[in-house]
Amino acid sequence: MHKLGLLLSFLLLGTVAVQAQNESGFGVRGGANFFTWGGSDVSSNDYNNRVGFHAGFYGNGFISDRFSIEPGLYYSVKGTQNDDMVNSRAVLDYVDLPVLFRIYATDGVNLFFGPQASVLVGSSFEADALGNTYGWDTDNISDFDAAVVVGVGYNLPKGLNLQASYDFGINPVFKDSDASVYNRGFKLSAGISF
Repeated sequence: MHKLGLLLSFLLLGTVAVQAQNESGFGVRGGANFFTWGGSDVSSNDYNNRVGFHAGFYGNGFISDRFSIEPGLYYSVKGTQNDDMVNSRAVLDYVDLPVLFRIYATDGVNLFFGPQASVLVGSSFEADALGNTYGWDTDNISDFDAAVVVGVGYNLPKGLNLQASYDFGINPVFKDSDASVYNRGFKLSAGISF
């Protein structure tokens, strides 16, 4: 919990610093996640995209007419699933803390990239059998995750925005393991700035 507090403090300080440079405002954003596990120790036949969601807040501050910094705080459900006999799946709940750098090609279209730190807040494995869903918690998942986020966004009138992004996980999913298994996935989002 202490580590989560430090990350939240970093996010708040970054947001205040950005806001001081330009009164760009805050916003809320949410959408769908399509995540799976990738890496050299994952066979493409083993895992499929699992649908989850993300929702949270962001602050966007312009450094120049075409460049802004956007720290955020999101609750995000990731994981993977295997279409085996019991439809097994991993359900991983994170608090994501991205810091995105946006480059505006036009007033509407922007490209973005940046680092993202994530704190695990829950992890379980589930399976379906005999018409029931069975689940059990696991402590084999790393407490922290890190990713590089890239994407494209579009600003609509009245503060509305849409974006599509890809999270390229760079921290192994499992703790105390040498397995090259990472969170990888797409996000489709809609938001509004105030």
